[in-house]
Amino acid sequence: MPVKVRNAIILALAFYVVWTAATFFLEGRTQTLLRPEAVFDRLAYVVVANLAIGIVGALLMLRFVISSGGVNQEHTGFGRRSPSIPWIAMGAALGLGLYFIQGAPSTNPMVILNAYAQVFVVSVAEVLVCWALVGGVLKGVFGGSRWVAAAGAAVVASLLFGVYHFAHSPPFDTIGMVVLLTVVGLATSAFFFASRDVYATIAFHNFLGVYGVVQALAAADKLGGYAVPEVPLLATAIFSLLILVAADALIVRRLQLPQAGALR
Repeated sequence: MPVKVRNAIILALAFYVVWTAATFFLEGRTQTLLRPEAVFDRLAYVVVANLAIGIVGALLMLRFVISSGGVNQEHTGFGRRSPSIPWIAMGAALGLGLYFIQGAPSTNPMVILNAYAQVFVVSVAEVLVCWALVGGVLKGVFGGSRWVAAAGAAVVASLLFGVYHFAHSPPFDTIGMVVLLTVVGLATSAFFFASRDVYATIAFHNFLGVYGVVQALAAADKLGGYAVPEVPLLATAIFSLLILVAADALIVRRLQLPQAGALR
């Protein structure tokens, strides 16, 4: 194995550990998400663990491992010159379809939109760290055909996604939930390596979290509060998307490989 590839693996896994540790100290350790009154703690968790480390930090790390030759940019979901609109639409449609197939605790569009916004920033960080960074690096490591390499990377990325939830507050830190989320991660892995597009994967993956949020709201008889626009949630999601787009354009896409245009 080339030294630059080995170094990329070490850096990617070390970054995953840092991101997971930040999640534990800012969320799981203090059970932040179980304390609605802990506004400052929630803000610190979102800003530090997700925006700063999970999004900007992950893209900076991606830039470094790509520019150092440790990973093929095509494998990271940033291989095209711009995000694929058809794949994004497909990801959103598939994710919404799965939401309804599972039973759709609510069909109110505003409830679904608010729930989508609530989990968006975390989903972006999850896709960037587990799939774009770790999965992208590992795809170039596994031998065999393109699909064999993707399968190997998919299994590891999904497993790391599941294990990451041990850093969260209950009920996500239980073995049963981690196993379930690892299986859920396999669906995201399949979509990521098929689409080769980070934005499409985020659109798909985020819907996998919406069902759990809406189901919990229905069980707690709190759907009524989500039937109107939740401005803080929507604003946070929009801000997160803007950070992702800006960091993508300024940090990663500038390293666009000459041959990547052929991937359109």
